[in-house]
Amino acid sequence: MRKTAAVLAGIAILSLSGMAFGAEIVMNGSTTVLPIAQAAAEKYMAANEGVKISVSGGGSGNGIKAIIDGTTDIANSSRFIKQDEVKAAVEKGTYPVPFAVAMDALLPIVHPDNPVQDLSIDQLRAIYSGKITSWKDVGGEDKPIAVVGRDTSSGTYETWQEIILKKERVSPRALIVASSGAMLTTVAKNRYAIGYDGIGYINDTVKPLMVNGKKGSAETALDGSYPIARFLYMFTKGWPTGEIMKFMNYMLGDEGQKVVVSTGFVPLRILK
Repeated sequence: MRKTAAVLAGIAILSLSGMAFGAEIVMNGSTTVLPIAQAAAEKYMAANEGVKISVSGGGSGNGIKAIIDGTTDIANSSRFIKQDEVKAAVEKGTYPVPFAVAMDALLPIVHPDNPVQDLSIDQLRAIYSGKITSWKDVGGEDKPIAVVGRDTSSGTYETWQEIILKKERVSPRALIVASSGAMLTTVAKNRYAIGYDGIGYINDTVKPLMVNGKKGSAETALDGSYPIARFLYMFTKGWPTGEIMKFMNYMLGDEGQKVVVSTGFVPLRILK
């Protein structure tokens, strides 16, 4: 995957040394990464008396903007930072440093009563661009497809745009929701809806679809066979030091990666 070597190389040289310069860490950004960040923060605080970590969502774009503006210590993001965002950060005297903390399989989801099991990349593109509007055209009922998408500040939207839609635009008839949780709820309540969400959000209120005959799972995300897999990131405001460095080492170590697994997402490596 692109950017993999550079990101993971940074992991290998993170130092375990250093004194904490503060006991409060602010995290902001992706709603996809939010369950991982919240669970990790709770466990880290429980093990490190006096440390306070505040976590909020708002989308990957908002998290990266907060890093640029200097209003957060860690930006959670389900996409990589854009060149114009790097430029804006450097102009303000900071350089966001990326750390891949997990992987994700981004899954198309439908109502559990929908008989469709598998869609190709081309079919998903046609549905989301508005070229296919009825479920009967992809093996389902003769009913209109209710397309549900994410807002443009979402890293999940960016991934879907890059892999599925490419240069196509989302259908103007699509319902746009602001978070991963809202996506799940919206699709669960509409028998004819289709949406997409990170693997860690999927529960029995929706049905995930296969893509190109491949089931999205930890195994297929790690081996690259599932076509909509991605890294999930935490960006720090410059190279981390003190308590932020200690937290990043926690995230990249076995305990942090176990948190990733516990929230339903994919760890960076197979854990024993």
